[in-house]
Amino acid sequence: MAATDPALIRGLLFDKDGTILRYDESWGPVNREAARIAAAGGDSAFEERLLIACGMDPVTGRTMADSLFAAGTAAQIAAGLVEAGSPLDVATLTVALDDLFVRAADFSVAVTDLAAFFGRLRRRGYRLGVASSDNERSIRETARRFGFLEHLDFIAGYDSGHGCKPEPGMVLGFCRAVGLEPSQVAVVGDNNHDLHMAAAAGAGLKVAVLSGTGSLSTLEAAADHVLGDILGLETLLPVFQPA
Repeated sequence: MAATDPALIRGLLFDKDGTILRYDESWGPVNREAARIAAAGGDSAFEERLLIACGMDPVTGRTMADSLFAAGTAAQIAAGLVEAGSPLDVATLTVALDDLFVRAADFSVAVTDLAAFFGRLRRRGYRLGVASSDNERSIRETARRFGFLEHLDFIAGYDSGHGCKPEPGMVLGFCRAVGLEPSQVAVVGDNNHDLHMAAAAGAGLKVAVLSGTGSLSTLEAAADHVLGDILGLETLLPVFQPA
């Protein structure tokens, strides 16, 4: 499907981690804690093996694009950690990770002043949402902490009933919530899961950002536009007069 003219876009659906939050600064310490929990008293070498299995380099702290840590849900990450040797069961570990990820919102690093950014987009007439592979509580806590909850029309986590990325459900749920067609929506994310979700839903624009784990080489094939970060949207998208 050809990309929609940016002038026709009326809704923006954002990924969270790596898109509105800087990934490594926000999630490096959290991923290390996830490995520590999964190791259940194992030694540091075991924790490092668990980190590597889920896509994080324990030395540099960098997380690989499209890896479990970069794009997976808590349940998917838990399953990966168990497969890599965690003695915990997937259900128990999923609950522990979900709780950890909610607490992690207090230590997240925003890409920009998110209250001001979302406020500007709202004043320009856009309908706004966040769709993340994280749980819904964590998204709401992040939006509350950074002061943009009031600007959102839609929030979807992996546990909100819309399915998981790269399935189209979150985009279609956003469209139903705000009364738009998929072709009127731009999906913004830092991983191919986001872009493939957008394509599956027939979204008008697939916008990649380089503030997360993805790179130009990993993202450009699936994206209509690749931006340094979300601030580039304000130039990409023209001002329009909402109906």
